[in-house]
Amino acid sequence: MLFGDTLPDLDQDTGYRGPTACRAAGITYRQLDYWARTGLVEPSIRGAKGSGSQRLYSFRDILVLKVVKRLLDTGVSLQQIRTAITHLHERGVEDLAQITLMSDGASVYECTSADEVIDLVQGGQGVFGIAVGRVWREVEGDLAKLPTERAHHDEGPDVEDELARRRAARNAG
Repeated sequence: MLFGDTLPDLDQDTGYRGPTACRAAGITYRQLDYWARTGLVEPSIRGAKGSGSQRLYSFRDILVLKVVKRLLDTGVSLQQIRTAITHLHERGVEDLAQITLMSDGASVYECTSADEVIDLVQGGQGVFGIAVGRVWREVEGDLAKLPTERAHHDEGPDVEDELARRRAARNAG
């Protein structure tokens, strides 16, 4: 089903560490790290704050990671994916659930109705589609089996090793 179903509300304080995000999205940790450092898909709950800190990805972040992976697998260039992801970041989660991404292998198009899909297909080029709502359900199912972590917004940065503790102490005073 390309359009229609509404999807559940998300807990904004529950996140997933890098290895869990990789498993759910089907990507390597190297890809995850590169995409975060270059701003393609950055963790929205907690970013890396130096040595020893852990990124924390939201459900929406992992959904976008999986969409990026699917687009890469079908041959869409990273430049086109960056353009599409920038556009997706401007939309809310509810909107994401209602769209289908279509591509002819060179460009990515957003379709929010069956009529738009028909217009693209009638253009004569071969296209493929990614129903984001379906990817949402896949990610939801995968993450149900994986560990979560609660974000601690009122605490300082996570300090997990000696070097990070020394930096934190030096910066504090």
